[in-house]
Amino acid sequence: MVAAIIIGIFIISVIYAHSHGIEKQKLSRQLFDHSTFLAPINMFMTAFSRLPRKQPYFDQSEFPQIKDLVANWQVIREEALNLQDHIKASSKNDDAGFNTFFKRGWKRFYLKWYGETHPSARELCPVTSKLVSQMPFIKAAMFAELPPGSHLGKHRDPYAGSVRLHLGLKTPNDDRCFIEVDRQRYSWRDGQAVIFDETFVHWVENDTGASRLILMCDLERPMKWHWAQTVNHWIGATLLAAASSPNNEDDRTGAINRIFKYVNVARDAGQTLKKRNRTLYYWIKHAIITAIFASIIIPSVFL
Repeated sequence: MVAAIIIGIFIISVIYAHSHGIEKQKLSRQLFDHSTFLAPINMFMTAFSRLPRKQPYFDQSEFPQIKDLVANWQVIREEALNLQDHIKASSKNDDAGFNTFFKRGWKRFYLKWYGETHPSARELCPVTSKLVSQMPFIKAAMFAELPPGSHLGKHRDPYAGSVRLHLGLKTPNDDRCFIEVDRQRYSWRDGQAVIFDETFVHWVENDTGASRLILMCDLERPMKWHWAQTVNHWIGATLLAAASSPNNEDDRTGAINRIFKYVNVARDAGQTLKKRNRTLYYWIKHAIITAIFASIIIPSVFL
């Protein structure tokens, strides 16, 4: 009985994840997407959220504290511009969450990640670090740069316990540089902020001749009840904190990213196989993921 309930909840949550929004991934991709692994958690987060569930963008009045952040956007921009040599892709395969973005020229510099601000950030951009640390609902923050002519493909972010803030710092101020969330498009402008639900399918394009530099933050999703907020906070402080990635050797590397450098060796081997034999590659990939699902579900049968 317990096993049937667990399996039923998981199946329902996967269907829910796939049906979330107007824009959808192919079912074959959704089944093996990282958002599927967190589907039960995400269904909980959206079910008990104070924010509208079917709305890809949110009014800034839901997070009135960000006014202080937006009011200081020029100071934040100056610190970001002084960091140009430090805003970069990971060179040590220690950033699993954004690894695929680096191939498109995307760069980042972390301020914090589900914990204290990074020591490197406190040293190199003290004003922005202080602003971020004074707002505990900001669970993660980074400077993110997208070069001219680049794009990030359609995807869902895996975790619904937060929503995403983008604050334009130095952008093309051009409609050809945009993010599209569930088929609704937004173009960045200097000094302007936007908040959206990153679990909707979204994609990014910069079809201009200038780079796009923004402050990107994860804001803890506000929940209807205190106990649900406590659950959300605990998951972020344990599961998400394990994905912490460093800017340099002074910063902490989470457990997930310490393991990822070894996983990446297998990924590289997989990409080599994909070039030689796509059919075999996908058979092996799906078999591995199916085995992972089985290792989670099958033990529940014997509970």
